[in-house]
Amino acid sequence: MAIGATANHLRAFLLLALFVAGVAAARAQNTGHPAESPLMGQVHRALSLAEHGDKQGAMNLTLRLLQQHPDFAPALKLKGMLLEEAGHTSEAAAAYEEALKFAPNDGDLLLKVGIAKLATGQKEEALKLLEHCVRILPGDGDAQFYLAQAYHLNGQDELALRAIRQSLKAEPDNVSVWQKYGELLCGTGDYAGGLKWLLKAQHSDATLPRIDYDIAAADYKLMDLAGAAQYAARAVAAQPNDVTALQLLATTDVKLAQWQEAKNAFERVLAFKADDVEALLGLGQCELELRHYSAAVDRLQSVLRLDPTRLLAHFYLSRAYAAMGRTEDAEHEAALHQLMMEQRTFVRSAESDERENPIKARSRQLLLEHREADALQLYRDHFKGTAATSADAYVFVGKLYLFMGDTDNGMRSLRHALEIQPTVRGAHTYQGILALKQGDLKAAESQFQAELKNDPNYQMAIAEMGEVRYHQGNYSEAAELLAKSRTMTPELLYMLCDSYFRTGKASDADLTAETAAAYGRNNPQILKDLMELLRRNGRTDLAQRLSANVGQK
Repeated sequence: MAIGATANHLRAFLLLALFVAGVAAARAQNTGHPAESPLMGQVHRALSLAEHGDKQGAMNLTLRLLQQHPDFAPALKLKGMLLEEAGHTSEAAAAYEEALKFAPNDGDLLLKVGIAKLATGQKEEALKLLEHCVRILPGDGDAQFYLAQAYHLNGQDELALRAIRQSLKAEPDNVSVWQKYGELLCGTGDYAGGLKWLLKAQHSDATLPRIDYDIAAADYKLMDLAGAAQYAARAVAAQPNDVTALQLLATTDVKLAQWQEAKNAFERVLAFKADDVEALLGLGQCELELRHYSAAVDRLQSVLRLDPTRLLAHFYLSRAYAAMGRTEDAEHEAALHQLMMEQRTFVRSAESDERENPIKARSRQLLLEHREADALQLYRDHFKGTAATSADAYVFVGKLYLFMGDTDNGMRSLRHALEIQPTVRGAHTYQGILALKQGDLKAAESQFQAELKNDPNYQMAIAEMGEVRYHQGNYSEAAELLAKSRTMTPELLYMLCDSYFRTGKASDADLTAETAAAYGRNNPQILKDLMELLRRNGRTDLAQRLSANVGQK
């Protein structure tokens, strides 16, 4: 993202001209020096050179001025603009940031530095700068545009929509704003409303970057597959190396059962990204539907080596094996698919965690800054309009404290959640997990039982109760509870596998070992322990196969 990509460079120089007219007084106030009109004269001369095409002369004059006065904000700002004009984006950003130190309320500098932070992934810093910018320049369309983008990247889509509407109000004829408004509406699930603005932008300027892709994505969500295919093809024609457009085109062709066309698109994706799991899976499905069964098996096995948790790969592999007459292999893959599907379907706590993910990093930072009230408010704002309660907010903050190692504040928050709402989900469970970590099985069991009294179907509490039974040596009940929980946690799956072996359920242990290896593929210690468990129980062949699959990732 270029600094100020939607801004006009002439506008930037005009802003500088306005800036220098008043900066001397600000500098006198901030540094204690009187206004220095000779310095202003040099900045004006450099600006005049730039406006008349002598960019190098302007830069030379600016650099000489900064050698003598390195804290002179107008010169630093002009240096940044000249560097930006020359395409030196990172150096320009550094100059703008240096200038901002000496002119902290300059709206244009706040915008430039905010955009630069956004471009380098420093979302929270960018958000602070851009919020400051719009307080100074509330009617600036560019400022509101990039503030909308910052809010969106921080998972605050309602605020993003509010900001882009302010940008639209300031610049009602700006097609880039129309496009961004359409994107953000689609991002909040209003695909019909978003598509209207995207089409309006495309009809006004068909050369807008990625506009065809945006329309194709909206059409796809609205299940207008013909429209999605048309615009995705246009996006690929305009940018043949655009992998995301190729992926969308391939996925749309799959939905239309155009298997050969989809295969061609997936192969083009893989030419750029040889280990792209989605493309390999899609290609495997295409080979299956085209009755190229051996090729399908090769592709699908590649998928599972890269990501053994891919449910559809097991399903398609079962179909391919069946078509090839490999009945035992087909039944095995079907059983794995069924088990993993049940785990995905039943675990509700994972869904809750996914909804919380956009605010976790920011919340942790707020807690580190001792701003608990702000973290609680962030949760309430994020879940506004849902069934989440004030007690849920305290559970969220409490578990974050525990994960951060702050036991006292974690327990305080969880207990407060129970004071507000005795039936709030999770408060007892996280206290029980802490007790387990501290080796207090009795206290852990008490907390998990209290949770299950409120909600007998809470999978996390069921799983943790299974862990208690495992540590107590009650392997039969441990296996029953862990299986009932449909857990996908590798450590708990290891306990389930061991419990099955100890209770004589070898075939269940084998299937569980495969799922444990899949979900624990990035945890070397779990994999090592699992392989040792298999070998101890005479499953050397399975251990070797799973080890080989992990080694080929």
